[in-house]
Amino acid sequence: MAKYTLPELPYDYAALEPSISGKIMELHHSKHHQAYVTGANTALEQLAEARESGNLANVNKLEKDLAFNLGGHVNHSIFWTNLAPAGNGGGGEPEGELRAAIDEFFGGFEKFQAHFTAAATGIQGSGWAVLSWDPIGAQLIIQQLFDQQSNTAQGTVPIFQLDMWEHAFYLDYLNVKADYVKAAWNIANWQNVAQRFETAREKTSGLLVLS
Repeated sequence: MAKYTLPELPYDYAALEPSISGKIMELHHSKHHQAYVTGANTALEQLAEARESGNLANVNKLEKDLAFNLGGHVNHSIFWTNLAPAGNGGGGEPEGELRAAIDEFFGGFEKFQAHFTAAATGIQGSGWAVLSWDPIGAQLIIQQLFDQQSNTAQGTVPIFQLDMWEHAFYLDYLNVKADYVKAAWNIANWQNVAQRFETAREKTSGLLVLS
């Protein structure tokens, strides 16, 4: 059985300072993300054992474990690439087709930022703010992802995610979520988001025909 592995970051732990400290990045990546990888692999192993033995009494729990931990692995894997050091791929504003789509669906970049910030800071408990491509409506939408796996529409493709779990910001910003979100704009990797946007549109075109 193939195993999930912790991806290496495309930058040093301290590269996102002062927006995100090296201490948080090290803990977040090597401890929190690794825990999701381990949890996803463990859930898959236990599901395989349950199938082999025919004892499926715990399948509901194991499926929930898999969804939570695999969600955490996927979300973080996207999140790391959505960021880049300020002035070296991070910050500024999106360009090209991504910018045109943001202008079309949100009425401009500033309105998009305001909507995304409100969604991020408004999350009750733990979760993510997500800019997603909706292949049925052929549009960009903003969603609040609760925990690691709930409250988003099936089939939507995440292209930009901001981790709003306390472990992502508390050492730097304490309980002031708005300052963390404001700082995140300085390290947003719009080139990566644009690539994800292009791929999402191309790969899902014609896949879902309902409207």
